[in-house]
Amino acid sequence: MAAKILLDTLNPGATISRHIYGHFAEHLGRCIYGGLFVGKDSNIPNVNGMRTDVVEALKKIKIPVLRWPGGCFADEYHWEDGIGENRKRMVNTNWGGVVEDNSFGTHEFMELCRQLGCEAYICGNVGSGTVREMSEWVEYLNSDSDSTTVQRRWANGHKEPFNVKFWGVGNENWGCGGNMRAEFYADQYRRFQTMCRNYGDNKLYKIAGGPSDDDWHWMEVLMQNCKTMMDAVSLHKYTVPKDWTDKGSATEFDGDLYLTTLRKAYDMERVVSGHETIMDRYDPERKVGLIVDEWGCWHNVEPGTNPGFLYQQNTMRDAMVAALSLDIFNRHAGRVTMTNIAQTVNVLQSMVLTEGDEMVLTPTYHVYDLYTPHMDAALLPCAVQSPVLTGDVHQLTATASQKDGVTTLTVSNLSADEACEVVIDAVGIDLTGAEGRILTGEVHAMNTFENKENVTIQPLTGIEVTAKGLKLTLPACSVAALTLHG
Repeated sequence: MAAKILLDTLNPGATISRHIYGHFAEHLGRCIYGGLFVGKDSNIPNVNGMRTDVVEALKKIKIPVLRWPGGCFADEYHWEDGIGENRKRMVNTNWGGVVEDNSFGTHEFMELCRQLGCEAYICGNVGSGTVREMSEWVEYLNSDSDSTTVQRRWANGHKEPFNVKFWGVGNENWGCGGNMRAEFYADQYRRFQTMCRNYGDNKLYKIAGGPSDDDWHWMEVLMQNCKTMMDAVSLHKYTVPKDWTDKGSATEFDGDLYLTTLRKAYDMERVVSGHETIMDRYDPERKVGLIVDEWGCWHNVEPGTNPGFLYQQNTMRDAMVAALSLDIFNRHAGRVTMTNIAQTVNVLQSMVLTEGDEMVLTPTYHVYDLYTPHMDAALLPCAVQSPVLTGDVHQLTATASQKDGVTTLTVSNLSADEACEVVIDAVGIDLTGAEGRILTGEVHAMNTFENKENVTIQPLTGIEVTAKGLKLTLPACSVAALTLHG
């Protein structure tokens, strides 16, 4: 029996913010150094130190926003160590105990964002920093005065203000960011954000450091005490296939662990819905956004690599988790205003892997490519009927949206081994055809430096027009994007 998808084009919902497709780059392993940044003197092609191949790849998926410098690193990072000449060397105590030379700092990050054409999301230091330190970082980047702090920016080569909008006040302050209680952090948030000023026409979008997973108490305390002082609150939730002591291999897993991974990824629906319920109680007008600024698959590191660098391969299993998760975020677009997958290059569920001067695009990268039409589009109600795969996870997951008169449907077959016949109909338009692209492969399939295009996007063929709409067959383990005509 065919699975069914029914779209309602007459009742568009919330706008799917392009920032839902955001990214995260921490000073961790080879995400920054060797991944995004190689320095101006490198033999690897670069512009002002930024890897040309990686920048061009990320521009293709229209990266909208990049979070930096962490992560746990953010709460031991002091921005003044990363500007000017003779920069301070420090030990990165969170990630591998390596020496951080601060050659990639504030100006380098802003140059990276300029080349990418994306917005900057800076996470400030609450754990080991001071109110003055964060306040002056905002002033350094955003003020157009001639204060001593701003004159330092001029001396470092940038006369005009950068006008950074997105500011996070600490990271995981319940853990690596200070082991604080919710009540203590709420007071710290109120204090720090007060001293982060608006300059000129740039209004800061202030993001409170929110809970991990289903810590309802943390969210409750923030909403009770800080809702009028924050524009958004963050949430961190990773998909760990096994457990935190043994997360499981990124590439070697059986069918049961694959299904377990999907169930754990789908738990994002429960967690987002739970926090949304708390937020709705205190903020029924939905003025405060929910930002899932760390999420994705966390596997064991690849054998032989530094365990503190979190380098893992990326298979079609990760692509399925990405599609499933993005569909959850899209459905909650009325509250979820940004997400940032962890992390952009060479770390956790990355878009890109690099090795010397070579680069590989991961299956997850291709999912983001397929989903670009949803950016800033209106969410369309989308009813999906398909067999139950495992737990609350059904075989199909989908998002429908409309922008500038174009209707887009992304639909994924999460089954590792069963193709699925799909019938698509719509309320409000008579479907007369569709064009599509598809990413598919055996669930363990990946791209390697020896075979860089083992998993790539291909044209989607076999779309039939019927009296009831459209019909097609999705192969097992596939993500498709369709432009619907009607």
